Amino acid sequence: MKRLMIMLMSITFIFNLMAQTKIVQTAGRDALGEFAPEFARLNDDILFGEVWSRNDLLSLRDRSMVTITSLISQGITDSSLTYHLQEAKKNGITRIEAAEIITHIAFYAGWPKAWAAFRLAKDVWNDDIKGDDAKAAFQRQMIFPIGEPNTAYEKYFIGNSYLAQISDSQIPFANVTFEPGCRNNWHIHKAENGGGQMLVGVAGRGWYQEEGKSAVEILPGTVIHIPANVKHWHGAAKDSWFAHLAFAVPGEESENVWLEPVTDEQYLSIE
Repeated sequence: MKRLMIMLMSITFIFNLMAQTKIVQTAGRDALGEFAPEFARLNDDILFGEVWSRNDLLSLRDRSMVTITSLISQGITDSSLTYHLQEAKKNGITRIEAAEIITHIAFYAGWPKAWAAFRLAKDVWNDDIKGDDAKAAFQRQMIFPIGEPNTAYEKYFIGNSYLAQISDSQIPFANVTFEPGCRNNWHIHKAENGGGQMLVGVAGRGWYQEEGKSAVEILPGTVIHIPANVKHWHGAAKDSWFAHLAFAVPGEESENVWLEPVTDEQYLSIE
């Protein structure tokens, strides 16, 4: 239980890391330091250094949503909106969420304002993801990278999977992405004491199943606790890309034992 609490606290830290960082801003002094030094100070030290940094009240993600809503509502679609859209992206707002936010704003602030905002948002969220295939479209839905083809473990998967190591220290974990229909073999996380695995849904839709039990749907935010020494598998739904974070729970004498593939009959029976 202690290990589990530590891991859950670590996940909370990961998703709110940027929200716990004090903002250091120099834009005011860079642009207006000589012409309007007091305005520059208020902008850098008060607005960003104090108001934006009050993370105990609103996270950076929340403040980004409030700010872009305010700017779009006023019809401000210049470089200041571009800057705040870029910051919103850094603060964890995905392309899908940005599109939904601006769509919602359109009904209250006006359709032309939303159109102007969309022109800027498309460049912000698409500039670092090339391609128009399904993989690129899925990457735009989530913060974590898809990573590289999971060649080291491909013999234990049906279909293509991808692996991105997110952390190598403290609690190592990776983002694992599955193409539609991809799943790993039945396997067991063996351990003499402790051990097991924890999954956290990131994007798309997937499945987790223990031997002898019904499959459990995994959606973004779903947390799956996998006990040690339990036979199981996990992977994508047949019609959806899927990604989850995978945390290895520390244990004594632990090892992964890979078993037989999940047959099409077994897999398709859960849909």
